[in-house]
Amino acid sequence: MTSSNLYAALAGAFPAALDAVAIETADTAQPLYYTWRDLERGSAMIANLIASLELPPASRIAVQVDKSVEAMLLYLAVLRAGHVYLPLNTAYQAAELDYFIANAEPAVVVCAGRHFGWVSQLAFQRGVGHVYTLDDDRSGTLLARAAFHPDRQEPVRRGADDLAAIVYTSGTTGRSKGAMLTHGNLLSNARVLQSTWCWRSEAEGGDRLIHALPLFHVHGLFVAVHGALINGSPMIWFNRFDARAVVARLPEATVFMGVPTLYTRLLAEPGLTRAACASMRLFISGSAPLLIETFKAWQERTGHTILERYGMSETVMLTSNPYRPESARRGGTVGLPLPGVGVRIHDDKGRPLHAGEIGGIEVKGPNVFKGYWRMPEKTADEFTTDLWFKTGDVGHIDEQGYVTIVGRSKDLIISGGYNVYPAEIEGYANELPGVLESAVVGVPHPDFGEAVVAVIVPRPGARIDADAVIAALKSQIAHFKVPKRVFVSAELPRNAMGKVQKNLLRDQHRALFA
Repeated sequence: MTSSNLYAALAGAFPAALDAVAIETADTAQPLYYTWRDLERGSAMIANLIASLELPPASRIAVQVDKSVEAMLLYLAVLRAGHVYLPLNTAYQAAELDYFIANAEPAVVVCAGRHFGWVSQLAFQRGVGHVYTLDDDRSGTLLARAAFHPDRQEPVRRGADDLAAIVYTSGTTGRSKGAMLTHGNLLSNARVLQSTWCWRSEAEGGDRLIHALPLFHVHGLFVAVHGALINGSPMIWFNRFDARAVVARLPEATVFMGVPTLYTRLLAEPGLTRAACASMRLFISGSAPLLIETFKAWQERTGHTILERYGMSETVMLTSNPYRPESARRGGTVGLPLPGVGVRIHDDKGRPLHAGEIGGIEVKGPNVFKGYWRMPEKTADEFTTDLWFKTGDVGHIDEQGYVTIVGRSKDLIISGGYNVYPAEIEGYANELPGVLESAVVGVPHPDFGEAVVAVIVPRPGARIDADAVIAALKSQIAHFKVPKRVFVSAELPRNAMGKVQKNLLRDQHRALFA
C-alpha cells in the first residue's frame, strides 16, 4: 500500500533548493530565517522525540501553545510520527481544557511555559503520560528534549482514511465535539485549493504568503500552512496580527488570508493603498461573514476584490468564489462548490429545494470528515441516509450555482410560527444610516414562542435611535421579521476568529420578555 502520510505529500512539494528561505518571521525581536531544510530537520527531531516515547498507534497529541514557527514544526512532526494532532485554542481555560483532555485522552500535552503548573496538574490527573512546554521564543522542554534526537526520520506509513487531526468545534450548543479529519481529507482539500486558487510555481514567478492567522484553527493551519507548503511557497510569518506591520510587508507578498476583522483593521491603516498592494495576487477571506461594505471598501481602496470562501472544522473548505475572472467574485456569497465537492439544499423534511429557496446546506466529498470523536450517535444524526453531511448552515443556491449563507440552523428564529432568518434582517439593518453592523437573535417570548431582538453597533460618531431603527425596518420587511427590541452596543461579542457569538447575546437577553 502506498503511504498517504500528509507530511510526506507536503514535503514532496518542497523546492529542490532546500537551503532557500521558507519562512521569515516578521515580528520577532530580530527576523528569523528558516530554510526548507530547517523545516525538514526540525520536524524530524521532534518526530523522533515523539517516537522515543513508544506511544500506542494513533495517539493524540494535544497542543495549546502560542503561535510560532516551532509550533508549526510540532504539527508537522506529529504527522510524520503517524499520530493525531489536537490543536486547542489558546483562550481555553482550565474547565475547558479538562474536558478536552478527558474526552480525547491524549498521550502527550504540549502547553505554554507560563501555564505548565495548572496544565500539567490537569493532565497528570487525567492520566496523560507526558507534558512538555513550548514558547514563542524557541524555548521550552519540547525543543530542549528534541535537540538530542536525530534530524532524519522516515514518515510513518499512513492510509488516506487514517486520522491526522481532531479539531474541536466551538460548542455553542452544548459540549464541543471533536471532528476527526484524515490524511486523505486534508490532502485532497490542499490539492484542490492549490489548483482552484492558481498558486504559482517558481517558474511562474512564485507566490509568497503573509501568514497572520492563529494555528489552532482550520483557516490558519489547514488552509494557509498547507497552501504554502504544498506549493513550495515561502511565508512571511506573524506570530500576532498587527495591521500596520502587515501593510508594510504587502509589497513583498502575493497572497494574504484573513478573517473579516483583519480586513476592517487593515482598512483603518492610511498606508493601505493601491501602490502597497501592487504585487498582491489574491486576498482571501473566511471563517465569518464578510460585510458587503467591507467588500466594496476594499475594492475601492486597493483595486483588489476579496475572494470569499466557505468551510467548516468538519470539512475544511467547501466552496470558493472564482479566482478568475475577478469580476465573477460576488460579495455576500461564498461562491461555487469546489471541484469534487457536492453541495445541495434540503428542507427540514429532507426534500430537495429549487434554486433560490432557503434550506439546510448539505455537503459531500473527499474532504468531509470521518465523524465525531467517540460520538457515533451524534455522527449518525449529522449525516443523511445517503451520507451527505448536514452542515447546520442555512442558505440557498442561485441559478448560476453560487452559494449564499443566511445563518446557522440553530440561529433560525421561529416567531409566531413564521421562520425568520437573522442574516436577512441584519442585511437591512446594516444599510440604515449610522449603522456599522448588527446581530439579530431570537429570545423566548410568552406569546410568539420567540421574539426577534437586534443589537446595533453604530459607526464612530453616529447616534442610533432604537425606535427609529424599528420604524425604518417596518417599512422594509414583513412585520413578523421586525425586531421587538433594538439595543445599541459599542461592539458585538466575537470569538478568536471574528465570528459573532450569538449564544452570548441570546443568554444576555433571554429574560427580556419573561
